[in-house]
Order: sequence, then C-alpha cells, then structure tokens
Amino acid sequence: MTQQHPPILETSRATWADEAACAASAARLAACAALRDAFVELEGPLGAGKTTFARHLLHALGVEGRVKSPTYAVVETYALAGLAISHFDFYRFDDPQEWEDAGLRDLFGAPGLKLVEWAEKAEPLLPVPDLRVTIAPHDDTARGVRFDAMTPRGVQLIQNLAS
Repeated sequence: MTQQHPPILETSRATWADEAACAASAARLAACAALRDAFVELEGPLGAGKTTFARHLLHALGVEGRVKSPTYAVVETYALAGLAISHFDFYRFDDPQEWEDAGLRDLFGAPGLKLVEWAEKAEPLLPVPDLRVTIAPHDDTARGVRFDAMTPRGVQLIQNLAS
C-alpha cells in the first residue's frame, strides 16, 4: 500500500535577502496564537537555515539565551509560561523506527509547539504537519522559502505570515 500525501491547503512564498528577513518572518509567525499547539516541519539541505529560523522563532516566542541545535540530543525542550516547545532534529536517524524507540510519541501527543528538522528521516511515523517550511539557499545569504499549510491550523499560520 502506498502512502497518500496530505493535500496542501495553501502556499505562500518569500525571499529572505538576509538573516534579518528570516528573523522578521519568525517574529510574524510567533505572533500567531495558532502556533502554540502546531507541528512545524523545517525542510532544506544542510546549511539552508532551518536551525537559524528555529532559533529566531524561539527567541521571538520568549526563549532567552542560547538556542542549541538538537542535532546530537535529537530534541531540545523549552518551557515558557503556558507554552511547551520541543525542537527536534532527526538528521542522525537511519531508520524511522528510531523515532518510536526514542519514545518521542509522547512528546508529539502532548500540548505545545513541535519544530522538526529532517522530518523525512522519521516518516511515516510522524503526524501530518500543520505547516511545512521549505528553505532553499540562493547564495551565501539569500533564501527562497515556501510555506505549505497542511491543516486548517497551518492556513491560520500562513495568513499570519502575510499580515
């Protein structure tokens, strides 16, 4: 049986000329109440800026101090007043079953924001993301970005990005 791809409900595109543009998009996304229980997938090649975007988003949400990449730890968690955040990186996974073996199902079942880098390494065990952010490097600083809403919550997030 082949897996069905979920439909994309809405798409928005942007160009980040520099890191400040990335930070501005992150701040607009952080201002959306729907983000509090969203699952956001971050896609792109190594060095595209997935962790940089996550870092700006976390800071815009109120996380203070250094935001570490979860590449080696697999997940970094943050607790803010009334908001739990889990930032995952599945780059080092060789088999999707590692997601299950690591006990990550409980984190995905709990309330809060889930940010995931390298989600394709844990497919098909992950739920459908609300928002997929695909980052494509154009040069050393510029990035092309595509925001795909996969759920009604994702549509709300995209609409907030446009405002």
